[in-house]
Amino acid sequence: MAHHTETLAIFKRGTEEILLEDELIKKIESGKKLKIKAGFDPTAPDLHLGHTVLINKMRQLQDLGHEIIFLIGDFTGMIGDPTGKSATRPPLTPDQIKQNAKTYKEQVFKILDPEKTTVRFNSEWMSELGAAGMIQLAARHNVARMLERDDFKKRFKSGQTIAIHEFLYPLVQGYDSVALEADVELGGTDQKFNLLVGRELQKHYKQDPQVVIMLPLLEGLDGEKKMSKSLGNYVGITDAPGEMFTKIVSMPDSLIWRYFELLSFRSLEEIEELKAKLRDGMNPRDLKIDLAKELIARFHGESAASSAHKGAGNVIIEGEVPEGCPEVELILDDQVELPISAILNQAKLVANGAQARDMLKNGRVKVDWIVAESTLKLGAGHYLVQAGKKKIAKVNLI
Repeated sequence: MAHHTETLAIFKRGTEEILLEDELIKKIESGKKLKIKAGFDPTAPDLHLGHTVLINKMRQLQDLGHEIIFLIGDFTGMIGDPTGKSATRPPLTPDQIKQNAKTYKEQVFKILDPEKTTVRFNSEWMSELGAAGMIQLAARHNVARMLERDDFKKRFKSGQTIAIHEFLYPLVQGYDSVALEADVELGGTDQKFNLLVGRELQKHYKQDPQVVIMLPLLEGLDGEKKMSKSLGNYVGITDAPGEMFTKIVSMPDSLIWRYFELLSFRSLEEIEELKAKLRDGMNPRDLKIDLAKELIARFHGESAASSAHKGAGNVIIEGEVPEGCPEVELILDDQVELPISAILNQAKLVANGAQARDMLKNGRVKVDWIVAESTLKLGAGHYLVQAGKKKIAKVNLI
């Protein structure tokens, strides 16, 4: 186990809220190997980077020596999590849940160590609980408390239907913590109500209440809304390496540190060093390339990471001359120098003069990796001329 102060810093990295932090400190200082639980309903076959925020935290805590319990909600998946929903979710069939659960396990073990991860299904204890046990469990909470929950409150006030079985979801998720005797439960900020129900049920069953650690919901590639497949602003962990590379390198600069903090396994010290390099003039795109390669290596392997840019629509990596880069020889004749716009035209790096002027105006032309001014003229010599993200040529002026 790491030193207590260092351990607490790792627990807190990237978190939004911890309830209660003083209880967490006591658990850490006890030296006990903590049972850390996170539940996932297998509602879709594929995970995206937003899902991995939670799994990354699990891996960080797994590396500290704690017991990580990856809980697959095959029982809760048949209810449907009402969190953030304005209408009752359609339940999944047992076959859908079984198939999705299989793909979840395959995907999460690209992050978690399978030898050190306990995989459980909440149908194990919920099926045994039976109808009588479910009624007893339902007696542990009242309707007024359920209606304190924001999404239920909004639906009730607007006259929208709330099915009785939806009230069972927080109780079942909370009972999972009782069945597992969890010391810590991880969840997104949208899960606060459910996570706190777990604490209350554990108290009823004479267990020490779990510490609740909430992590933020990762913004999607638009930099605004939560990452979601339905919004198209996601990076799937099963995306092809080239596709993953293109998406990450194209994301807004404003997301760089958010993604490093929540998705990278670099230490906080390393991230601070990268921030210093950016302040000293490092190109933000280089940071995004570094992050893209780290994530691609995690999900597809080092070889795929090193060559991902080749499958990314032939996007040129700064400082790296692509294989098969064309060589163009241009004759100056009586001219001592040739305008860069003419070079772009004659080297066939642009369609016409208008496009050349537009690219120069927008800083999309580089000579030897340096952005070219529209007034630039070149004399005899060898140059590497790039127009946009995909076109480049070795130009010899003679």
